[in-house]
Amino acid sequence: MKPLVISIVAACLSAAATVSPAANEAGPAPPDEFAEIAPLASRSLLLDAAMAGSRMVIVGERGHVLLSDDQGKAWRQARVPTRATLTGVFFLDAQHGWAVGHDEVILRSEDGGETWTRTHFAPEKEQPLLDVWFADADNGFAFGAYGTILASHDGGRSWAEQIFEPHPLVEKPQAANSPESNGESKDDYDVEASVSDMHLNAVSPATDGKLFLAAEAGHLFRSDDSGASWLELPSPYEGSFFGVLPLDPPSVLAYGLRGHLFRSDDAGATWRALPVQTTAMLTNGLRLDAQTVVVTGLAGTLLVSRDGGQSFQLLAQEDRKGLAAALAAATSLVTAGEAGIKIIALPAAAP
Repeated sequence: MKPLVISIVAACLSAAATVSPAANEAGPAPPDEFAEIAPLASRSLLLDAAMAGSRMVIVGERGHVLLSDDQGKAWRQARVPTRATLTGVFFLDAQHGWAVGHDEVILRSEDGGETWTRTHFAPEKEQPLLDVWFADADNGFAFGAYGTILASHDGGRSWAEQIFEPHPLVEKPQAANSPESNGESKDDYDVEASVSDMHLNAVSPATDGKLFLAAEAGHLFRSDDSGASWLELPSPYEGSFFGVLPLDPPSVLAYGLRGHLFRSDDAGATWRALPVQTTAMLTNGLRLDAQTVVVTGLAGTLLVSRDGGQSFQLLAQEDRKGLAAALAAATSLVTAGEAGIKIIALPAAAP
C-alpha cells in the first residue's frame, strides 16, 4: 500500500506536463475494469467521504466505494466501474452523487451510491482529478492537476474543459522591471508557472454561495458566481493548501503542509496563523456544530476546536495512521485514511 501522502499529494505530480482538450469517454466500463469486491476494502487506503442524506459514502484506492446506513457500524462495498484510485466524492442530496479520481475518471450515481456510471475517463493524460462539486442537479465542476477544471451542465453525464483564468482579488503593484514597464510581453520572460498550472486540490462551498478552492504553492481562490469565474486570494504562506473549511460567513479556515492552519474573517482577504502542536500535513476539515470544528492530518493528527475555530487542541492518535477525511456520527467521528475506516470518540466539551 502506498503511504497516504503519496496517494493524495504526490500522485498529482504525474508525467503529463500540460492539459490537453478533454475527452469524454462515457461508454460503460468493460467487466474487467470494475472494482473488485474485497472483504478488507474497509481497511484499504480511503481518501474522501460524503453524506448522501443519512448514508455515509467513503471512496479510495482501487475504485473502492463503501456505504454505511448505520452511522459507520457496518459497511458494504458498491459495484463500481473503475479500478482507478478515487480521490473525491460529493453528494448533492440523498440520491445524486459524483466521484472523481486518477485517470481523470468521473462517476455518477442516482441512487445514493448503490450503483455508478462512468461518464468521463482519460487515462492517456496521466493525471488525476482531485475533487468534485455540484451547485444543483445539473451544474457542477471537477477539479484536478495542472489547473484542470471540467464543467458539466447535464448532471455529470458529459463534461467539457473550462479554462482556469483567475483574477487577483487585489491588484498587485507593477514592479519597475516588469515586462509591461519595459514595453515587452510577459511571454518573453521565463517567469514562475502560471496559477492556471497549479494543482487544484479541494473545493468547498460556503453557506453564502461563495466557493473556495485550495491549491498548491500557496494558492487560494474564491468564486462569487458558483464557479463561473475565480479570484486569487492573498496567501499567508508559500506551501501547498489541501483544503478550505468555511465557517459562518465571512470566516474560513485554510490548511496545508507542515501543520499550517490559517483563519480569515473577511472571506480570504486577510489571514492569521493559528498555533497548533504538530508539523504534520493537514488534510481535511469538518464543522460539527457552531463551536466544534475538527481538522485531520497525517501521522494520526486530529485537531479539535471548541470555540468555533479560534483555537485548536491536538488529539494525536496512537496508531499514527494518516487521516484523510471525516464524517460526524453522534459523539464520534467516522474517519477515512491510511488504515481504512476508523471511528474516533470525541471527548465531551468542557462545561
